[in-house]
Amino acid sequence: MPRLGFFKGINNPREVIAWGLYDLANQSFTLLIITLLFPLYFKEIAVGDSNKGDALWSAGAGLALFMVVVLSPIVGAMTDAHSARKKALIGTGFVCAALTCALALVAPGMWWLGLLLFIPANICYQLGENMLASFLPSLSTPRTIGRVSGIGWSMGYAGSLALLVLVLGGVKLFGLDGTENWRPFFVLAGLWFAIWMIPAMLVLDEPERHEVDPDKLGLGLIVERMKRTVRDASRFKQLARFLVAFFVYGLGVQTMIMFAAILASDFGIKEIGLVIFTLQIAVTAGLSAILVSRVQDRIGIKPTIAFFLMVWIISSGSLFLVKAFGPADPPQWIFWVIGNGIGMGLGGIGTSSRAMVGFFAPKKRVGEFFGLWGMTYKLAGAIGVLSFGQAKAWIGDAPALALLSTFFGVGLVLLARVNVGAGIRTARRADKDPLQ
Repeated sequence: MPRLGFFKGINNPREVIAWGLYDLANQSFTLLIITLLFPLYFKEIAVGDSNKGDALWSAGAGLALFMVVVLSPIVGAMTDAHSARKKALIGTGFVCAALTCALALVAPGMWWLGLLLFIPANICYQLGENMLASFLPSLSTPRTIGRVSGIGWSMGYAGSLALLVLVLGGVKLFGLDGTENWRPFFVLAGLWFAIWMIPAMLVLDEPERHEVDPDKLGLGLIVERMKRTVRDASRFKQLARFLVAFFVYGLGVQTMIMFAAILASDFGIKEIGLVIFTLQIAVTAGLSAILVSRVQDRIGIKPTIAFFLMVWIISSGSLFLVKAFGPADPPQWIFWVIGNGIGMGLGGIGTSSRAMVGFFAPKKRVGEFFGLWGMTYKLAGAIGVLSFGQAKAWIGDAPALALLSTFFGVGLVLLARVNVGAGIRTARRADKDPLQ
C-alpha cells in the first residue's frame, strides 16, 4: 500500500511517529518553561526586579548550558559504548518532567529555588535533545533524512499549538491571566512531557549496536573517543566547518528562544496577548517546519539553512532598528509582524541543522557526533544567552539586539565555506573503514 504525504517513501512510519512524539512531548519544556511562562514568572514574581531578573535568568540559563557542554560528549560516547541511547533519552525525560512539575513550588521571592529546579531540569532536557537527534540516521536514509527530521520538528510545533490552546483555556476558564497565577501551568508542562514520551519508550528500538571490547568499556573508552573526536576534526573537515558556523548562528537562536517572551513583554505584549503572540510564532514555525520537510531534500540542505539565516538577519535587524531609531514606546504591531519572521526562523533552522549533522556523521559514531553537535549548540546558548542578557540588563536593549543580529550575519558567512558533498563522502568512507 503506497504511503501518502509525509510518509511516502518511509518504511517505518510507526517508529518515526513515536520518535516525533518525543519532540511533541518536550515542547512543553521548551515552550512553557524556557520561552513563554517561566522566564516572566521568574523575572516578575520570583525575583521582582526587571534588571536583576534579566541578569539572574541569563546567568542560570547560561550555567545550565555550560554544564551540558561538559556532559554532552561524555554522555554521547558512553551511550554509544553501552548501547544506552534509549535509556538516556527516557531517563532524562522523566527527570526533567518531575523537576518541571516541582517549579510550581516557586513562590514570590523564591528565585533561588527557581534556579535550583530549573538548572538541572534544563540540563536533562538538553541532554535528551542530543539523544533524540542521535536516533535520526537510524530512522531514515540519505534520501529521507531531511523529511524525517522535518516530521519530528512539525510534530513538535503541533504540540506547541495544542499547549497554547490549553493555556488559553486555563486563562479564560480559571482566571489564570495574571503572571502570579501561572504555577499550575508548570505542572501541566511536566505531565505533558511525561505522558507524550511514553510512545517513544514503548516503540523505539535502540539503534544498531557496534561491537566494543567489553574490557574497554568505561571512563577510559569515553576519554579515548572524545580525544579521537577532537583529533579527527581535521579529517571531518566539512563537519568541523559546519559546527563553527552552527556555533555562531546558534548564539542567536538560543538567545531568542530564552528571551522571546521577555522581548515581547518589553514591547508591551502582556499575559493573554503574550500567549496569542506565542501562538502566532508556533503556527508560523510549524508551517515553516512542514515546508522544510517537503523541500529540503530537493533544493539542498545548505541553501535551506542559508535562506533561514537571511530570515533571522532581517527579523533581528528589524528589532534593532526599532529599538535604536524608533519611538520610545513603539507600537505593538511592529513586534507582531517581526514575530512571523522569528517563527519562520525557529521552524526552519533547527530541522535543517539537525539533518546536516546526520549527513556528516558516520553511522558507527552517531551518538558521539550528535553529542559533539549538542555540545556546540549548548556552548553557543551558554555564551549567547549570557552575553545578551548581561548586555540587555546593563547596557540597553539596542546594543543587545545589535549583538544578536551580528550572530546570524557572521554565521551565514561561515556557512558559505561548507561543502556538503565532500562532508557526505567523508562520512561514507569512515563507515567502510573497519578501524573507525
